[in-house]
Amino acid sequence: MMPGSRTGRPPAQRTVERPSAPRPAGGPVVRLLIRARRAWDRPLTAYYVILGASLLITVLGLVMVYSASQITALQKSLPGSFFFRKQFLAASIGAVLLLVAARMPVKLHRALAYPMLAGGLFLLILVQVPGIGMAVNGNRNWISLGGSFQIQPSEFGKLALVLWGADLMARKQEKRLLGQWKHMLVPLVPATFLLLGLIMLGGDMGTTIILTAILFGLLWMAGAPTRLFVGVLAVTAVLGALAIETSPHRLNRLACIGATDPGPNDICWQGVHGIYALASGGIFGSGLGASVEKWGQLPEAHTDFIFAVTGEELGLAGTLSVVALFAALGYAGIRVAGRTEDTFVRYAAGGVTTWIIAQAVINMGAVLGLLPIAGVPLPLFSYGGSALLPTMFAIGLLIAFARDEPAARAALAMRQPRFGRKRAGGPQGPRRWNTMRRRASAARSSGER
Repeated sequence: MMPGSRTGRPPAQRTVERPSAPRPAGGPVVRLLIRARRAWDRPLTAYYVILGASLLITVLGLVMVYSASQITALQKSLPGSFFFRKQFLAASIGAVLLLVAARMPVKLHRALAYPMLAGGLFLLILVQVPGIGMAVNGNRNWISLGGSFQIQPSEFGKLALVLWGADLMARKQEKRLLGQWKHMLVPLVPATFLLLGLIMLGGDMGTTIILTAILFGLLWMAGAPTRLFVGVLAVTAVLGALAIETSPHRLNRLACIGATDPGPNDICWQGVHGIYALASGGIFGSGLGASVEKWGQLPEAHTDFIFAVTGEELGLAGTLSVVALFAALGYAGIRVAGRTEDTFVRYAAGGVTTWIIAQAVINMGAVLGLLPIAGVPLPLFSYGGSALLPTMFAIGLLIAFARDEPAARAALAMRQPRFGRKRAGGPQGPRRWNTMRRRASAARSSGER
């Protein structure tokens, strides 16, 4: 008879309850925020956010280009899907560029910096050659490729400045030269002003603003002193004021900020009708394809003012979704730039993020009447292959940098392919047998027979 048992039966074994993990204090909202923060801190979160947000913006942009460009195409005696097919072709080529850029090593990206800058300068010079460059809407910044295909070299100048500027600043930081103001400014600022001058010869004020934003982004990440930063900003502001003062067209655009009436000679026609489109959309819009303003009332409905058509057809819900996607893309780009240990990756990721977010803010601000109309497209969203191709390559850069983080590389290395495994005789057989053997030995050691 066993001790402690009056009936002679063995005493019942009591299950020892393991202490459960402490639940985070606070209500469901606090716990939801904690879970979201943990999910955001995962190694591959930035990779998935950049890839997912950019693809969603591009796909939604294709839908809106098809909807917003039908009337314009029919008015020009073209098929209704003319602009959509060209944009779809550009998006397909851009997807290939994105995949190539995402798979390229960082050293190869750095090797492309100087050739890309030289090529961009050469194309910008060709724009000014009679018989090669062509003017569109008063701006001479296009090169005809034959037929209806054209290229805008200034769009590729953004990518060239990001890569070259990032490589330049990374080299100077590795040599500890950025503490001297002349090394921080030269040759970055003169080369940028050369690009700006060539672009301004064609009258493209919007692209010069984006390039200026990239310049200040690089200087900010390099830790430029406040006095130096303010000095460059003052020089740029004076040059910009002179460019605006000498052009009545730019003065009219500046005067149309916040306008609610087209004004004399309809100088604010485009901005005001963009506001009309947004106001008539309501919460959920009038329906896809049901825009009224695109029927000849709103100029550039499928390019610079596609955000207004989105607001009219998809409503506030649609426009806020686009804003949220750009915010997620920008935040993920900042995370990539902040967590990397590679100086080139930090400058390049910061430059790409500055470029895309600054251009999106300028475009949306112009449509909302908060900023002057600068004539810049909404990245990944507006019609235009010349703008879409370098932007998708830049997104590929961000994806490559997100994959190159040490924690992300470790997480990707731990993954095993789900398909294509050999069920017998392959490397999976011994691994599965070893796993079963470990489980059997663990069971025997715990007393099971």
